[in-house]
Amino acid sequence: MPDLFSNTRPKKQEIYPDVFVLANFIDTTHLLEDANRIIKLSPLRKMMTPMGHYTGIAVTNCGEYGWTSSQKGYYYSNTDPLTGRAWQAMPDSFIHLAESAASIVGYNNFKPDACLINQYLIGTKLGSHQDKNEIDFSQPIVSVSIGLSATFQIFGSQRGGKAYEYQLQNGDVMVWGNTARMVYHGVKTVKANPLDPSATHRLNITFRRSH
Repeated sequence: MPDLFSNTRPKKQEIYPDVFVLANFIDTTHLLEDANRIIKLSPLRKMMTPMGHYTGIAVTNCGEYGWTSSQKGYYYSNTDPLTGRAWQAMPDSFIHLAESAASIVGYNNFKPDACLINQYLIGTKLGSHQDKNEIDFSQPIVSVSIGLSATFQIFGSQRGGKAYEYQLQNGDVMVWGNTARMVYHGVKTVKANPLDPSATHRLNITFRRSH
């Protein structure tokens, strides 16, 4: 396995109670290659909301379970509804990253069984929501940013109001859990980088323990 870690002594910053960022933790080159292989076999698609609308961001999954949706709501499935087959296996690089980042923050037994890949094109965003379809809320969420920067918002126990904001960069890894496990959070509209016109999107890879 190639060396993933760009920062062998990561700075662990607690940006909000029980929400940590490991800045510039990952060299995203190999991670992106693995993500693109998954996307080729399990194509990106827009998820349907319970109201019957489609979200602006495109998603896919890998691992034992994938997070998906229908008009009945959001749920985990062990098959890809687009292909009818099992989701692609989670690459070793993904597992190593998720377990290492969680361990640095204090979650020593994190074993992700679901990995959600979100693609944010310029002009897309993610509204305030909770990650609440998992069974065991004692398990953390591990989230990796690749590509364009994005402003992550933390609203706390309420869906709206004034949010705490943090700018996530390529290679940053965020880990949250414990008292922050059920916080409402979102992503502001992703903007172009005038210094890198070739950058067209952001990938966010999120690891969870669903069952």
